[in-house]
Amino acid sequence: MFEALTDRLQGIVRNLTGQGRLSPENIRDSLRDVRRALLEADVQVSVAKDFVARVEGRAVGEAVLKSLTPGQQVVGIVRDELEGLLGRTPVALAAAQRLPTVVLLAGLQGSGKTTLAGKLGVWLKARSKRVLMSSADVYRLAAIDQLERLAEQAGVGFWRAPEGTAPVEIARGALEEARRRGFDFLLFDTAGRLQIDEPLMAELDEVKRAAGAHQVLLVVDGMTGQEAVRIGQAFSERIGIDGLVLTKMDGDARGGAALSLRQATGKPILFLGVGEKLDGLEMFDPSRLADRILGMGDVIGLVEKARQAFDSEQSARLAERVRKAEFSLEDFLEQLRQLKKMGSLEEVLQMLPGIPKGALAQAAPDTGRMRRYEAILLSMTPRERRHPRVIDGSRRRRIAAGSGTSVPEVNQLLRDFEQARTLMKRMRHGRRGLPGLRGRMR
Repeated sequence: MFEALTDRLQGIVRNLTGQGRLSPENIRDSLRDVRRALLEADVQVSVAKDFVARVEGRAVGEAVLKSLTPGQQVVGIVRDELEGLLGRTPVALAAAQRLPTVVLLAGLQGSGKTTLAGKLGVWLKARSKRVLMSSADVYRLAAIDQLERLAEQAGVGFWRAPEGTAPVEIARGALEEARRRGFDFLLFDTAGRLQIDEPLMAELDEVKRAAGAHQVLLVVDGMTGQEAVRIGQAFSERIGIDGLVLTKMDGDARGGAALSLRQATGKPILFLGVGEKLDGLEMFDPSRLADRILGMGDVIGLVEKARQAFDSEQSARLAERVRKAEFSLEDFLEQLRQLKKMGSLEEVLQMLPGIPKGALAQAAPDTGRMRRYEAILLSMTPRERRHPRVIDGSRRRRIAAGSGTSVPEVNQLLRDFEQARTLMKRMRHGRRGLPGLRGRMR
């Protein structure tokens, strides 16, 4: 996400930090480039103009101009103002004092509300919350059936009203069911509607009151651009919203909606939807996102992604096997699979600070090597994975044929494995001065 904006701003950052001295004139030249980059990213004109004015007001000052690193000072100001534009601090999904907490999802048709309900169900369940999902979308064909399937996939509860029930009555029934069964959260999906459709907006207002909604989340397609601002303002004024969720952010190369919505509506962004899978939901963190947009990485996000991907029991078991020098190809396969859960290596590299775009372009061959290694390992018998020394020439040819690879690739995997195992043995015995491993996944 934000690829185009990130590319432009990183170029401006490099230009600023590369200059030994700065004057009010070249600061203003750079900020004109910043404003142009924001406008090209579909940031609202007034938001971009105010942002640049605030940065200029702080940057064209004696303290910055006389600094030993004026370029870095200006970049720091840009980053700080960008974080402020995004909201400064993360806002969590708050629980009500009296259960259930009712979260109502609103937005245009096609914005991703129903899929978001499934993602939120997974997110809340991972935090030990009991979740019930229900839908009042009686207009879109099979919308309620879709939500029921997502609830089943997410492993959360689902309630549907009898056929022909009006949306307002569905809302009352869902609330009563959630209370009766003691759920922590009721996620209530609604029909998509245009903000100019007054009858449907009036119905949504009634549904909100009937469901006793504690929080109304406006779900906005992140690729909508400046139209997202008009949508946000209309729903906020007509219905009243408590927070925003931007969906389909993995396909958005501009990101202007995220930079404009917070400012235009005065409401916080709570989540970003990325990808189609039910685990593709990220909490919106202004500080971390500002760092990522300016190419400063997101190490905290990387650690969280690793924590979610790596099973703690498996990791502990692997550590014990390494300690006893029992690391096998089965362990190697297990680690490859857990690494894949973190997503593409390009995504991982984007979260590391200081990684140039050229390095990201080389991530695709790396992913291909990982897939081939997994295929090779799966073509081995359990005995071969546990005792690699039995893999002779004929076995290598069979493994290569079975995995659709070549004998040299099988040999390369075995060499990489032996090198990793040797390194682990040396670490176990506390030896120093180990030779560096070459990147085998390139």
